[in-house]
Amino acid sequence: MSGKVVLTYFNGRGKMESIRWLLAVAGVEFEEVNLTKREEYLKLLSDGELMYEQVPLVEIDGMKLVQTKAILSYIAAKYHLYGKDLKERVMIDMYAEGLRDLMEMIMVLPFLSPDAKKTKLDEIKSIATSRYLPVFEKALAGSQYLVGNQLSCADVHLVEATLMLEEKFPTILSEFPALKAFQARMKSLPAIDKFLQPGSKRKPQPDDVYTKTVFEVLNLKI
Repeated sequence: MSGKVVLTYFNGRGKMESIRWLLAVAGVEFEEVNLTKREEYLKLLSDGELMYEQVPLVEIDGMKLVQTKAILSYIAAKYHLYGKDLKERVMIDMYAEGLRDLMEMIMVLPFLSPDAKKTKLDEIKSIATSRYLPVFEKALAGSQYLVGNQLSCADVHLVEATLMLEEKFPTILSEFPALKAFQARMKSLPAIDKFLQPGSKRKPQPDDVYTKTVFEVLNLKI
């Protein structure tokens, strides 16, 4: 495995999907190990691979990294997607953490009951349109990128987040023209265009198989 980037997670989006996005935009090839049985997860624990007994796990540059934010920060810094100085980096972090908060609200949907899911969808749409999307609309007014004059991990997360929102609410960007234009520009970048094509390593929306697997591997209660 030396020299290869290996992602260990479930065969679905979850918290690994933003990592897949960032590696794809950086042009980094990676392999995936999909957890399908509880015994596989227990072996990772017994081997001491998971610092906090949680996945994602990413093997890169001879290290075994856990914790999504730490992994994303490492990849962003390594592949020049993290701004030109500390002031740009902290702005990138603020945007990126907000986007992760937003995306995590969507990530929990497959694990909710139908009634709870409907309530959560209403909450997501309200919060997205009142709290999150206006921030990015303002940041992109007259600017090509969220921070500085070059692509950053925050831009990549924003593309991912807007596409996730549109899967649930197809017209949600209609009142945010700068965001809509930004999304179109980003989708035209060769690396992102490639990642969005059928057959790429981008995962589809979670289905019942993904949800059932997560419950069984982690021994969660439904």
